[in-house]
Amino acid sequence: MDVARQESKQTLAELSRIGIRKMIMLTGDNQKVAEAIGRDIGITDVLGNLMPEQKVEAIEKLRNSEKRVAMVGDGVNDAPAMAKSTVSIAMGAAGSDVALETADIALMADKLSNLPFAIGLSKKARRIIRQNVIISLGMVALLIPLTILGIASIGPAVIGHEGSTLVVVFNALRLLAYRSSGSGTL
Repeated sequence: MDVARQESKQTLAELSRIGIRKMIMLTGDNQKVAEAIGRDIGITDVLGNLMPEQKVEAIEKLRNSEKRVAMVGDGVNDAPAMAKSTVSIAMGAAGSDVALETADIALMADKLSNLPFAIGLSKKARRIIRQNVIISLGMVALLIPLTILGIASIGPAVIGHEGSTLVVVFNALRLLAYRSSGSGTL
């Protein structure tokens, strides 16, 4: 009987904690074996005995019912379904070349436990990018009318613009200090 990776149960619990609602196992392995493993590690749904084209069909059905679908895979049999998912994640060093080439993200350390960190970091990056766009566009939206109306001269406008650029850079640098709340480090 196949066994799950050691860190699977803890990683799935962490994914659930950060808001991942459904975790579905798509496998070519026997359904009963897959269900036993799934129960043990916290998988919400298990689909076993799947051929690669059936994995693709399962991902397509999920995409019709869910906003976003991420797939983690490592083999040639996973690559077609990974290509159909919203985001595909390859398990780095252990992954096949096809899976790595298909993937949007590759966990090169081959540690499933890095997945919650990667998701948390991407959420934090998205928030910071939004903040930086608002700061940048807000400053431009403020400076253009002030300059056109003669309220602000070019010197203070340049200082204001360059100051906002520094704020954006320092805001983005906060990503360097990101730590996953579950593990503390990468």
